[in-house]
Amino acid sequence: MAEPRMTEHTQTVLRALLGQGADGERRSAILNKGLYGLELSKTTDLPNGTLFPLLERLRQAGWVERKWEEDPTAAEREGRPRRRFFRLTDKGAEAAPLALAAATATGLAAGRSAGRPGLAGGAHA
Repeated sequence: MAEPRMTEHTQTVLRALLGQGADGERRSAILNKGLYGLELSKTTDLPNGTLFPLLERLRQAGWVERKWEEDPTAAEREGRPRRRFFRLTDKGAEAAPLALAAATATGLAAGRSAGRPGLAGGAHA
């Protein structure tokens, strides 16, 4: 599948999955284990209807993998639904920083999108 478009939202999700802004120990945990859906939604401030289709496109591009939490009884013990974690694949961990740098260099950094020219402030995909 083709490389994902570097929209503002894609960049936000990739930064979260790279652990940007997190301290060393937290960043390492994010890179190794990933973030579960609700945690990722809160971190990125993206609604589910935006976040999960974007994660699916990243998964189809081979940049993200998803898996259920390892201890299926943890959810039951804690009285919550099972968590599905999302983390960068080796391909994604290698490609994401380069794609983010390229997007920044070409003026597609946060706050602007190339998706729909002519709209004030750019489109939010």
